[in-house]
Amino acid sequence: MEHRKPLGHSIIVIAAIIIILGALKMAAPIVVPFLLAGFIATIIAPLYSALIRRKVPAFLALLAVGSGLVIVFSLLGVIVGSSVQSFSESIPVYEAKLQTQLHSLTTLLNRYGLINGELNSYFNPAKLMQYSATVLKGAGSVLTNSFMIFLIILFMLLESTQFAKKLEQADSERDAMKYVNEILKKIKHYMALKAATSLATGLVVTMILMMIGLDYAVLWGLVAFLFNFIPNIGSILAAVPAVILAFVQLGTFGMLEVSSVYLAVNIIIGSIMEPRLMGQGLGISTLVVFLSLIFWGWLFGPIGMLLSIPLTIMIKIMLHTNEKTRWLAILMGNGDGINEAAS
Repeated sequence: MEHRKPLGHSIIVIAAIIIILGALKMAAPIVVPFLLAGFIATIIAPLYSALIRRKVPAFLALLAVGSGLVIVFSLLGVIVGSSVQSFSESIPVYEAKLQTQLHSLTTLLNRYGLINGELNSYFNPAKLMQYSATVLKGAGSVLTNSFMIFLIILFMLLESTQFAKKLEQADSERDAMKYVNEILKKIKHYMALKAATSLATGLVVTMILMMIGLDYAVLWGLVAFLFNFIPNIGSILAAVPAVILAFVQLGTFGMLEVSSVYLAVNIIIGSIMEPRLMGQGLGISTLVVFLSLIFWGWLFGPIGMLLSIPLTIMIKIMLHTNEKTRWLAILMGNGDGINEAAS
């Protein structure tokens, strides 16, 4: 009977986790705006706190931060909304051009004996263009429910100045406060640096694509900015629609040129600058990063993919606080602690 107790307890825990995940999956339309608002509020909270420390009344500080958010959301909404509509209306024209480009490329490759047949049998122009539209709509979905997200952010900012005091009163040993501070510190560090590198990626992509003469250069820069938050595959997903459009609009050489731009930007910013800025890293293994991308994407969709790293950091720290689950946190880590112990 004693051996059955741990087994029974494990079954109950697994069943509870499955039920909770199922509930979160069903409640995703409600949970996702709160998650996105929470992480945006985490990024801009230092600005609000700085205004409060300078003796600016809370109402005026909130008004200043809120006005900035309204301007940003409005600009993003106008850019994404108008560009997605214009691009969707132009899809039939681009499909016809893509068909012509594929035929020309087929003729060239057949001449050198590299392929035997039509490229259309391998690539469906309609599906390629529809994929590009889907990526754009995915970027636009980030801005969906923007008014609700905006209100949640404002209320979170109002509460942020009192939250620490409430937590201190509720927890006499200050353990909860210590772990909350650790979670917020790591998430702020990651989100701030990721936002900076993503902004740099978006600006560089926009400027170079404008110089090349690719249509919707500002939109592709915005997509690069947003999708750069998705680890591992985000930069690839962001590049695909721009590369397809470059092939349609500018031909094979233009496609290679745009591909080289994305490759160079992601090597310089994503592979060289970003790791150096992150310092010792996030303390999460590469495998866990990839698996978390799949898991949070399944659970919460595109927003889950955008926030997969912060959510995983939070889970890892929470697991580390309990001795019974600390081994899971160690398995999720990148092995730095093991290496230090061995040395």
